[in-house]
Amino acid sequence: MKTLYAHRGMSALAPENTLAAFSLCAEHGLKWVECDVDILADGTIVLCHDDTLDRCTDHSGSLCDFTREDLEDIDAGSWFGDEFIGEKLPTFDQFITLMNILKLNANIEIKACTSSWENTEKLISGVIEGMKNLNKDASVLISCFNPLVLAEFKRRCPDVPVACLFDKEMPEDWFTIMQACKSDTIHVANEGLTKAKVEEFKDLGLEVNVYTVNSLMRANQLFNWGVDGVFTDIGHQFPSRYRNS
Repeated sequence: MKTLYAHRGMSALAPENTLAAFSLCAEHGLKWVECDVDILADGTIVLCHDDTLDRCTDHSGSLCDFTREDLEDIDAGSWFGDEFIGEKLPTFDQFITLMNILKLNANIEIKACTSSWENTEKLISGVIEGMKNLNKDASVLISCFNPLVLAEFKRRCPDVPVACLFDKEMPEDWFTIMQACKSDTIHVANEGLTKAKVEEFKDLGLEVNVYTVNSLMRANQLFNWGVDGVFTDIGHQFPSRYRNS
């Protein structure tokens, strides 16, 4: 079974990491979504890829300078299109509620807080607490580029599967890092990925997911190499056999 992960939701059709983007996934038959979680100054967990609001909202500044009360004034949709004016930066609790309603599964990427390790620990705690409200039949996969964060999450939630995220230039000790995080799933960059490298991962018994793949031809090639899943912004363009699985 090959898996499509809607990268930050259906981000080619709606502003990334918004409830609108995730709702479109269900409409187009995608069961798995990917989101990024970070923390505000008051401990509220929100969905946002960057540690600032500059790129995807009408505000500027670090997430750690805002609170839940500020969310009402932040527009996370108007930059993308008029039909998304007023779209909010969602909280993690709102996302969990939407997952339950639409019966979605999620790869939740925990961002390593640039502000402090204390905030990172609060973020981990918030994710764990929020996940308690998930439907029992929902599946989640936790990922992070920072192995210290991933290992801490796994220590606190040993039964939840985790995936190690790596940049294009992988460290020589990447497998040792995965073992330390107790991870059987690897998330690797599409750029420069070869069949030989995929075979190396698979020979070690790993589940292999590749980010970010916005070409149907490339996705087909990766799947033929043995890749298990791809992250994509264009899930709506894939054949129905991928979207309805």
